Amino acid sequence: MAKAWDGAEKASLSAGKPLDWRKRMSDHIAYALLTYTALQIFVTMSALHTTSGSLLPYFALVVLVVAIIPACRRFEKRWNRLSDEQAADPSFASYYRHDRMWLWIMAISLPLLVTGTFKLLALAFS
Repeated sequence: MAKAWDGAEKASLSAGKPLDWRKRMSDHIAYALLTYTALQIFVTMSALHTTSGSLLPYFALVVLVVAIIPACRRFEKRWNRLSDEQAADPSFASYYRHDRMWLWIMAISLPLLVTGTFKLLALAFS
């Protein structure tokens, strides 16, 4: 069976760094949370400036904070359950890429979708 690794895994192995899916996913979660937070602040703050007196942007902010914590915890738990042997197993590459893709889709789209929904609701009820 051919092993499909992305560039980061190949570079890591050629540099002599041990493969550890747990650490890689943890790093992606940290960067995704930073991206998510930056988007959340930017999008929500722009919504606060465009709506007058509505509490919906504040509610969107609360929803976004509450939504990300369980999702990231779920990703982290899944990868931290791996044994040391499994964490170094290259056969987990496809699972890693799948989870990484969904993590980034969630981190980028969730602030935009939730804030956009609340902006539409504010327009509909104003």
